Amino acid sequence: MLSLLSPASLRRVVRATAIVALMGVAYVGGVVTGVVGNDDKPTAGDRGVIDEAADRIGANAARPVERKALERAAVEGMLRALGDRWSSYYGASEYTSFQDALEGQYSGVGLWLRATQTGAVQIGSVQDGSPADKAGLLPADELVTVGSRPVAGAGVAHVAALLRGREHTRVHVVVRRGATTRDLSLTRATFITDDVVVEHLRGNIVLVQVRAFTRGVGRDVRQALVGVGTEHTGGVVLDLRDDPGGLLDEAVDVASVFLDGGPVVSYERRGKPVRTLEAAPGGNLSTPLVVLVNASTASAAEVVAAALQDRNRAVVVGSQTFGKGSVQEPSRLSDGSALELTVGRYLTPAGRSVEGVGVEPDVVVAASAPAELAERRAIDVLTGLVAALGGTGRG
Repeated sequence: MLSLLSPASLRRVVRATAIVALMGVAYVGGVVTGVVGNDDKPTAGDRGVIDEAADRIGANAARPVERKALERAAVEGMLRALGDRWSSYYGASEYTSFQDALEGQYSGVGLWLRATQTGAVQIGSVQDGSPADKAGLLPADELVTVGSRPVAGAGVAHVAALLRGREHTRVHVVVRRGATTRDLSLTRATFITDDVVVEHLRGNIVLVQVRAFTRGVGRDVRQALVGVGTEHTGGVVLDLRDDPGGLLDEAVDVASVFLDGGPVVSYERRGKPVRTLEAAPGGNLSTPLVVLVNASTASAAEVVAAALQDRNRAVVVGSQTFGKGSVQEPSRLSDGSALELTVGRYLTPAGRSVEGVGVEPDVVVAASAPAELAERRAIDVLTGLVAALGGTGRG
């Protein structure tokens, strides 16, 4: 049986996979557009010091530890050696659940998670109406323990797995906000998410909120605007606030709704040519557009905001975004578990990297300002754009 711990095998897994994903700030992981399997068979030369150490621990240590626990600890230790908060390891069931969430269905408490630079796990966004939402949890709250297990150093994938579980079961969490901690008991629920919400505002303005870039979001945004017909002559507000990211191809699809071909994002895998993803032709170029962002707008959501900004298609309003601009490569290991490794950074159409800096809005609203203020500012900007076009913004 192929050992997860063999350095030679791990190197073959990494070499064998093709870049198919851009990692997002995650509820159960990151941005995945596909999975590449690994069918390598072990050879006698595959066994190394890590396998030998695991054998010795299993045979001689005073406190026995299951081999799978040793394997996981070893893989996670390798990832920590990278010094990269975005590289992750998922157990087989964790990875399956992660994929389910990106398809818009999961059982948990309604949180998307992200890693901080210090290794802590922070809430990226909260699902409306979820147990976490009803408990008053907010983006930027930090998880301290989940089910009595300390979160520090555990990694986003593992913490997300602890939060998930069967519907109606309970999970105890300790959450820190500033200097205050809260002890909460949350009852898990099953979600079939609706990540595109459409609201009609005064002046024939349509607000389209994208909560996460799960499967089908691009289609839903396009259909939402087709469905309102000429009722968005006052312009469109694309609300990406608290959007943690998601599937890269869905981000390209959303950008395509407002672009007529041309670049959306590019990335370069080590030793490979730059690959550019382009918008589909035929998008709406005439309706005035504002994109709303905040400090929890991340990853795939930043791809959309930056592309529309660089292409002079939208005015970006709000506060500086999160700054998640790295590219991950997912690969399945022999037991169904998976690695996601950072292999590069993506660039906006103008050649910018958002890693660590985020997207700077064209019209800045203080991060501490009420959410309603940013929305009012977006409406004011749209009103000005329509007036500049002579009041002829078209759908």
